[in-house]
Amino acid sequence: MTSVLVQGGNASLGAGRVVVEVTAPKQLDVSALLLDQSGKVRSDADFVFFNAPNGPGVTHRPAAGATPDAISVDTSAVPAAVTRIVVTASLDDRRATFSGTEPTATVRDADSGRALFTFTPPRLGRETALVVVEVYRRGAEWKIRAVGQGYANGLAGIATDFGVTVEDQAPAAPVAPPMPTTAPTAPPMPSGSPAVGKITLDKGRVNLVKGGSVSLEKAGKPYLASVRMGLGWEPANRGRGIDLDASVIAFDAKREKVDTAWFMKLSVFNGAIAHSGDNLTGKGGGDDESITVHLEGLPAEVCGLVFVVNSFSGQKFTDVKNAYCRLVDAATGEELVRFDLTQAEPRTGVAMCKLVRQFSGEWVMTALGEYVDAKTARSMVKPAAAML
Repeated sequence: MTSVLVQGGNASLGAGRVVVEVTAPKQLDVSALLLDQSGKVRSDADFVFFNAPNGPGVTHRPAAGATPDAISVDTSAVPAAVTRIVVTASLDDRRATFSGTEPTATVRDADSGRALFTFTPPRLGRETALVVVEVYRRGAEWKIRAVGQGYANGLAGIATDFGVTVEDQAPAAPVAPPMPTTAPTAPPMPSGSPAVGKITLDKGRVNLVKGGSVSLEKAGKPYLASVRMGLGWEPANRGRGIDLDASVIAFDAKREKVDTAWFMKLSVFNGAIAHSGDNLTGKGGGDDESITVHLEGLPAEVCGLVFVVNSFSGQKFTDVKNAYCRLVDAATGEELVRFDLTQAEPRTGVAMCKLVRQFSGEWVMTALGEYVDAKTARSMVKPAAAML
């Protein structure tokens, strides 16, 4: 009987040799990364994909006809230093996303062909690549875990997170250029070298535009233990005060709310997230409200944080000017990332940005700038969950 796994679920593998097939309505490239106890590959040879199909105990099987792309794992041939095998899927069309086309992984006994497990991740959106499942050791036993962790920067984003050296085809500038009126044709991906668009803190402060992302890494390592998200705004109509409220909503891997820090609850997770308190007018220089997050103190279940601002008084964001959010090193006060909200909509809520913990443990900030009709953080939970 085939077992259906839910996100985060795990089970004994049940076979020494398995094949992990991944299918979707869109064409996929399926890959695997062999990780040691550090959570990284030992070398680039531990990245198994279409142009490097053979690794120790792990092989890539290309799609052919009705047979989908797959990864085969012979657990008896996997080196003792390898503790996890991560199976990934990325879209062949780099302009497409997984929205509405969630892939399904089927784990089969390689000898009999019998389906052992299936897993379909819930509610994907802007993701272009996905850690689907992992095969891992637990003592002498091999197990399977349903992951479903999405990435917006494709296979290259996954590969670099796990320590693979990926050729950087086009180094990303700190500020994105204006969007052309006619989108240029995407350059072809060089064989065996996925393009990478990962922005880190290596070059100093980063200015984001809507949809842009930055990794909170420097020199390939986690850079920050504590950050402060500052949010600010100014009244747009002759200095009339506007009561906006900044909040942060914490979600787990299933995009379900864990807790919210807002003006009614200034501290959550034993102080791992602390709110500065309510500003009733938006007047004055500097950040109007700020939220400090001790990343290392967050519970393991917290995978995503969405920072939102709401107009409790019911005034629209068209009455607000110069709204922004900025990420600051809580220890030094140094501004690291800034996102200026340049356009307003006649609504009462906006999701400013999100911090998402990647499967590798890395945190990534993405500028959102998405407006909704919501006067309080409570009303932001569902729309914010959909943006993760």
